[in-house]
Amino acid sequence: MQPVDAQDNLRYLLNEWDPIGVADAVRDEYDCLIGPLLSRLHRGAGRAEISEFLWHELNDHFHIPPTPERVDPMADRLVAWWAAVDEPAT
Repeated sequence: MQPVDAQDNLRYLLNEWDPIGVADAVRDEYDCLIGPLLSRLHRGAGRAEISEFLWHELNDHFHIPPTPERVDPMADRLVAWWAAVDEPAT
């Protein structure tokens, strides 16, 4: 997968998640998460690390209270997405 495709796909997933409810109006609201998430996923981060990162970002950057119900399913989704796109082409 080309890096731009990964960024676009990750932007789509983050906007679909839309934890602060602005993605319909502001398509790049979560772009600040793309680089750090791709870096973590590329180096093999699992659900726990991704969840911890999202938890921290929601709390400290977006100033909304994170909850396991909000964060953990997204961490699972991101790790599964990365596993699917990071498979070598046959």
